[in-house]
Amino acid sequence: MDWFEALILGLIQGLTEFLPVSSSGHLEIGKHLFGIDSPDSLRFTVVVHGATVLSTLVVFRQDIVSLLLGLSRFRWNAETQYIAKIAVSMIPIAIVGLFFKDYVEEIFDGDNMLLVVGLMLLITATLLAFTYFRKSGERDIGFWDALVIGVAQTIAVLPGISRSGATIATGLLIGNKRTEVARFSFLMVLVPILGENILSLLKADVSQASVDGAIGPWFLLTGFLAAFISGLLACRWMIEIVKKGRLIYFAIYCAIVAGLAIGAYLW
Repeated sequence: MDWFEALILGLIQGLTEFLPVSSSGHLEIGKHLFGIDSPDSLRFTVVVHGATVLSTLVVFRQDIVSLLLGLSRFRWNAETQYIAKIAVSMIPIAIVGLFFKDYVEEIFDGDNMLLVVGLMLLITATLLAFTYFRKSGERDIGFWDALVIGVAQTIAVLPGISRSGATIATGLLIGNKRTEVARFSFLMVLVPILGENILSLLKADVSQASVDGAIGPWFLLTGFLAAFISGLLACRWMIEIVKKGRLIYFAIYCAIVAGLAIGAYLW
């Protein structure tokens, strides 16, 4: 990997982690269409995901501090209830991550990856398009809503289905407030991303570690900074987009990219 590939992959990760266009799908498309090999390095993957987690922490730092202070009072207050809802939303993805992770990874290794990504991007586009015709809800996110949004996050492990797109669209479609859905969507993913990286590190073998060692610190730093800065901008931008109800533009974009992916596969 050279610095340019690290820069491009970091930018893709940072932007597509928050924008509803599927980070895994775009990485696969970039690998096939633009000749950029998606890194197999565990270290690089952990670094760029850590960068997007950090960007989320920066954007929502006041919310996180408020939630932790409320939790520290050991009362069933609004902050404790909110954290409990986040915990409920993580149940589906935790089950998949612990018991079905190997099956999910097999999806990423198929020869028909571009076709899979294209079809899943069409599903993402459809979900986002539905939100355009759905009036803004007025209901706060409850425990049942959190579970349903958590199921949507689980489905988004498929390459091409956007995690932010699936969770935000699901929240809007079931009638939750626009101002709350984006915030909940981004906060609920912090622990799953960290958990996934920790599980990957625990399962890493010595041979993989040697591959990781081939990536220099400057390339890792390039990927980290690219993912962090682009993620910071994308996260803030996405919050405003959801508030204004402009997800339809991303639906059109996902449909176009899906057509390109399917066309490239058939070609």
